[in-house]
This record gives sequence, structure tokens and C-alpha cells, in this order.
Amino acid sequence: MYAIIETGGKQYWVTPGQNLKVEKLEAEAGKTVELKVLWAAEESSTSSDAKAGKTAKVTAEVVRHLRGPKILIFKKRPKKGYERTKGHRQDLTEIKIKEISL
Repeated sequence: MYAIIETGGKQYWVTPGQNLKVEKLEAEAGKTVELKVLWAAEESSTSSDAKAGKTAKVTAEVVRHLRGPKILIFKKRPKKGYERTKGHRQDLTEIKIKEISL
């Protein structure tokens, strides 16, 4: 089984048993969540039904919450003496895909 899910404004290609880091979800570690499915198919079929995305369900378990790597933002204006450095760390949630059902 394969599925394309959407969470946090991004789309991910997932299979059962896969661990995935996504934008932070409002769920505690150990809880299960249902994710929005855009497309789903079985391994045996080469083509998928267009309606499968509406009837399919993807359940995932929240493993933990973490923070991503630090990203530095540096701005400079030449000949003006202007330099600014900022940093950012994104809040992430690690999930494990439990099952995909059509």
C-alpha cells in the first residue's frame, strides 16, 4: 500500500511502517492521528482509483516532538555597514505510519 498525505502544507509519499518528520502536530507522544489522504493505491494494481483518496485512511502514531537543525539567515548591504544574523529552528513531530486502508 502506498499513499500521498498532506500535513503542514506539505505532501509526503508514505508506506506502512515508515518513520517521518513533519511540521509540529498538536498531539501528545504515543497518540494516534488520522492524516489527510490525497491519493492511495495497492502494490498489486498499477493504476489507482481517483476516488481512493477520498475513501482511504492513513493512521499514524506520534513518536516524539523535536526541533530541526538551526538555519542561519544573514543579511548584508554592501558599502552601508549593515549586517544582520538571525537563526531559526523549526518545531517538528516524528510520526510512524501504522496502516493505510482503502
